[in-house]
Amino acid sequence: MQVFGKTQDNLWTLIAAPTIWGFHFLFSYFLAAYRCAPNADIFKDIGGTRVAIAGVTIVCLLLILLILRRAWREWRAEGGGYQNAKDTPEARERFLEFSTLLLALLSLAAVLFETMPIFVFWDCR
Repeated sequence: MQVFGKTQDNLWTLIAAPTIWGFHFLFSYFLAAYRCAPNADIFKDIGGTRVAIAGVTIVCLLLILLILRRAWREWRAEGGGYQNAKDTPEARERFLEFSTLLLALLSLAAVLFETMPIFVFWDCR
């Protein structure tokens, strides 16, 4: 649905990026835990797990960047702004756009930080 020449923001657009972050977190840590769970061989190589996590990370980062780009463009289209003292549909739309932008930035940073262990750990120790 188009509102004010843009797509209309709602709760789903607001929580899309944190949902992707949550999926990435669960996938990464459950996969690593599954691969290292038997604990019979603590020096077991987890190269395939690292590749799978890297692939999912790239997909998640691209999706979050698309959400971030859309929120940025729509928020800046009306001049941006950080204060919202009006009770109008336009002000609410701008608030949702800015909130989506901030949540997408947080989600992007979180996915990057939670991916860092695959660059450090080479086995299940």
